[in-house]
Amino acid sequence: MADREEPGNRRGETRDERFDRNWTELLQELRVAQTGVQILFAFLLTLPFSQRFAMVTPGQKVTYIVTILCTGLATLFLIAPVSHHRILFRRGRKGELVATSSNLAGVGLWFLWLSIVGAIFLIFQVVVGMSWAVGVSAAFAAAFIGIWYILPTVKR
Repeated sequence: MADREEPGNRRGETRDERFDRNWTELLQELRVAQTGVQILFAFLLTLPFSQRFAMVTPGQKVTYIVTILCTGLATLFLIAPVSHHRILFRRGRKGELVATSSNLAGVGLWFLWLSIVGAIFLIFQVVVGMSWAVGVSAAFAAAFIGIWYILPTVKR
């Protein structure tokens, strides 16, 4: 019962109840991110097999490779908590699982951000040219940083 009296424990939860709630909340967040990264990854995986891909410039191919690597890394980090849970299941290590998975999710979101900006850059570069690609992808990069990181940090 002593851990119900911990400082900052406004919910009256035990440590295990808090870990369970944190794990459930993290899983809900990961479901959203995993869906996005999987759709982006599937789209990027099909590009080299389209007829038009043969016409991209060497620079565009580099952009594609960097973007797909970032998407692969985002996938790795965002799905890793599932594997960790399977391996640590019923081992009494929920606190460690939540902390590690939260860190993995944070890294995965950074790679997802880079992937989305890279995909936007590549598409705009191919469709309307370099100046549009730079402007639009820079605007999206700034929007992501502002909305995903700065706004919640300020509210914290």
